[in-house]
Amino acid sequence: MKRKTLMSWSSGKDSAWALYKLQQDPEIDLRGLFCTVNNEFNRVAMHAVRVELLKRQAKSIGLPLEIIEIPYPCTDEIYAEIMAQFVERAKKDNIKCFAFGDLYLEDVRNYREKKLKGSGIKPIFPLWGTPTDKLSREIISSGLKAVTTCIDPKQIPEEFIGKEYNESFLKDLPEGVDPCGEK
Repeated sequence: MKRKTLMSWSSGKDSAWALYKLQQDPEIDLRGLFCTVNNEFNRVAMHAVRVELLKRQAKSIGLPLEIIEIPYPCTDEIYAEIMAQFVERAKKDNIKCFAFGDLYLEDVRNYREKKLKGSGIKPIFPLWGTPTDKLSREIISSGLKAVTTCIDPKQIPEEFIGKEYNESFLKDLPEGVDPCGEK
């Protein structure tokens, strides 16, 4: 029996690629996307993408999107309570899994697993541990289009904002910078 799954959608390339992987999995029944949005700025909490663009992404994907509003600033306690309420709603819809596009950040994975433990919803990580050099090439060669919307200015220059994520982007990265922005 297929597992009803919701995808945690950050609006980024890793989420898009994880979504693609889930769509290829015969055991997954992908029912929709969910995303936390900062309600003061009306932007994705993770990447600061405008909600308007987030909704357009979901529409182009063809999946329903649940926007989970969080305040700014948002303490861990408030965030945990808001997400616990969302988990309860998902359980009422018979959702069995939440999927995440995380690659390597153990603390993030551990947090997600801890918060879902005992809830009846299993966290799944379709990209977990994939080497980022391999993943970046897979994403680009697939034809998936992504544009850089935020950077760490300690890692790469601001000129990378707005650049398409492609072979040229990878070639121009300073030495030692992870091609998926993970490390």
